[in-house]
Amino acid sequence: MKVYTYSEARQKFSMVLDNARFEDVIIKRRGGETFKVIFTKSPKSPFDVAGVKTKATTKDILNAINESRTSVAESND
Repeated sequence: MKVYTYSEARQKFSMVLDNARFEDVIIKRRGGETFKVIFTKSPKSPFDVAGVKTKATTKDILNAINESRTSVAESND
């Protein structure tokens, strides 16, 4: 466990965060308060997906959308 004073933690904030990846980090304030810095990994977003390579052009995609909308509208009549 690594302990920093508030002033020391402010001056070396980047190092404090790096240390928190591997061990507990405590920051002590003058009044006696203590704070624990905890490293957590952020979960990946479900929208963070790899792109898809395709030979479709923008025109092809727009035509497909228009066709699908036209066929849905015709089937509802």
